[in-house]
Amino acid sequence: MSSRSASAAATAERVLIVEDDAAQRMGLQQLLRGWGFEADVASDGREALAKVAVERPTIVLSDLVMPGMGGLELLKALRQQPEADIAVVMLSGQGTIETAVDAMQLGARSFLEKPINPQRLRNILDQIVEVHAMRRELRVLRVQLREHGSFGRMIGASPEMRAIYQVVEQAAPTNASVLVVGESGTGKELVAQTIHQLSPRAAQPFVPVNCAAIPETLLESELFGHEKGAFTGAIARRAGCFELANRGTLFLDEIAEMTALMQAKFLRVLQERTFRPVGGPREISVDVRVVAATNVNPDDAVRQGKLREDLFYRLNVFAIRLPPLRQRKSDLPLLVDAFIRECNTRHARSVTGVSEPVMRVFDEYDWPGNVRELRNVIERATIVARGPVIETADLPALAGARPGTRPAADADGLSPGTTVDEAERRLIDMTLQHTKGNKTRAAEMLGISLKTLHNKLKRGAKASAEQ
Repeated sequence: MSSRSASAAATAERVLIVEDDAAQRMGLQQLLRGWGFEADVASDGREALAKVAVERPTIVLSDLVMPGMGGLELLKALRQQPEADIAVVMLSGQGTIETAVDAMQLGARSFLEKPINPQRLRNILDQIVEVHAMRRELRVLRVQLREHGSFGRMIGASPEMRAIYQVVEQAAPTNASVLVVGESGTGKELVAQTIHQLSPRAAQPFVPVNCAAIPETLLESELFGHEKGAFTGAIARRAGCFELANRGTLFLDEIAEMTALMQAKFLRVLQERTFRPVGGPREISVDVRVVAATNVNPDDAVRQGKLREDLFYRLNVFAIRLPPLRQRKSDLPLLVDAFIRECNTRHARSVTGVSEPVMRVFDEYDWPGNVRELRNVIERATIVARGPVIETADLPALAGARPGTRPAADADGLSPGTTVDEAERRLIDMTLQHTKGNKTRAAEMLGISLKTLHNKLKRGAKASAEQ
């Protein structure tokens, strides 16, 4: 029994047992109560309908053949009450393939032959409980969206974000791979976490990996693990991220930063669900749901040879494209309010909001670092604010930025004949000057990974040395 279903059973999930045989009825009731369910009984379909109206059970276990109203008639009657959201499991000692098909077509969740296999019944009940738990979570999130403009930890009520929430709802209950595309700072990991939390894997591990932050020589060991003595420094066996995420979700950020060789190995794991640790003697089987992300256009990455086409199609079962903050400015008030509350709690402050001039600055600013940049600005402003409201004087990070633009361009500009490499070098230098040498911040503003920025700086330094 999974953690999620065990928790649901512990909160007395209601089951109604409909069975005309008294001995079997009582036996099933004792069995289910022993598993932690709140189990009631009825001797036929009519009694069951009366109890459903009062008790609103989550699950109905019904015999197929009973005097008076039988199981199929009960099932039809329950299907006419869609608001009840009841899962029906049919039981029969006289079942045929035809009756099972009829029951499933009428909306039964499952069909079990008597004598009942307790383990199979337990598995079916666990699955139903997990599905109902996810539905309840989704109902809560929809209320949260309607009343507060947020969906889990994702914030925003703009049309762009509502469209993303719909895809998340569709993708979460499945085991399909998801590819999240968006600029740095748009919240790709938050999307992955929400998908995990709304999935049947929610009680299992969520393991995030930033492929761009791990040296190429260590990425294989990080993903697949290694055995003792596999290489210098491997003093003990180490489980990799795939093994750690078994039965859960693995989030791979900056997937296009993988080398072609690593992409091929990763694709094989996705297809075969097995891998071999570095230096390992045997294959290990895993059950992992993969959510991948990239801050580059995947179509361009495929054309440029940075992303394998077959890997792209394997990951792109569900595609979620996160808009940059500059394209959903209507969400700014919700984001600002949420970040102020968060920072008040974290830093023991009591800021109530921002002034109208500050909101105008926010609305006109281009936000090259997206939601992450906004959160950082709000956090700093919350700490330094001299009153209950954040004023423009509390925003030194934006004070020199011209509204509605990215940081000002190089005064010398670029002239015809400037090479692409030289233009790129100037842009990187200018951005590093603006961030006062903060390479992580510069990479966010340039829309590239920190690893890519380091590589470009190395190439630039080499080119300068050769001149």
